Amino acid sequence: MGLTKFLLAIYLIGLTLPHVSLLAAKTGQGQLRFLDGHNAERAEVGVPPLTWNSSLAAYARKWANTRIEKCEMEHSNGPYGECIAEGYGNLKASDAVRMWAGEKKFYDHASNKCADGESCGHYTQVVWRDTKYLGCARVKCKNSWMFVICSYDPPGNYEGESPY
Repeated sequence: MGLTKFLLAIYLIGLTLPHVSLLAAKTGQGQLRFLDGHNAERAEVGVPPLTWNSSLAAYARKWANTRIEKCEMEHSNGPYGECIAEGYGNLKASDAVRMWAGEKKFYDHASNKCADGESCGHYTQVVWRDTKYLGCARVKCKNSWMFVICSYDPPGNYEGESPY
C-alpha cells in the first residue's frame, strides 16, 4: 500500500471513529481519557460528542494550580460549566469521569430531578446537550491528593431545563 493510500485509510478511519482519529497525535492520553469517558456517557443518551478545547484546558489548569496547596474542593465560579473531584493517590481522568457519571443512578429524566438527598449535577453537566467543548486538568496537591477539574462550554445545568 502506498503512502497516499495509507494516509487516506487513516483519514477515513478518523472520520468514522472521531475519538480515535488524529486527535491522538495532538493530545495526551489523559485528554483522550477525559474525552472518551465523557463521550461514552453522551452517546448513551444520544447527545453529540464533545471536542477538546485547549483554552478551556488552560483555564482548568490555572484553577487546578491554585488548589495545590490545600487541595480543597472549591469551584472556580468562572464563566464555564464545571465538574471537580479529588482523590487520594493517583486519581486518573477516567476515575473522575466515572465518579461524575456515577450520579446517573440518582437522576430521573422523566421528572428532570435528582433523587431526594442525592446529587446529580455532575452527571447532567457531563451529558448536557448544548455543551460542545471540554478542557480538563489534574494536579497533585502537596498533601498527595489529586485535584481534577473539567470545564465545559457552553455550560449546562440551567434550572428547569432537561440535559437531553
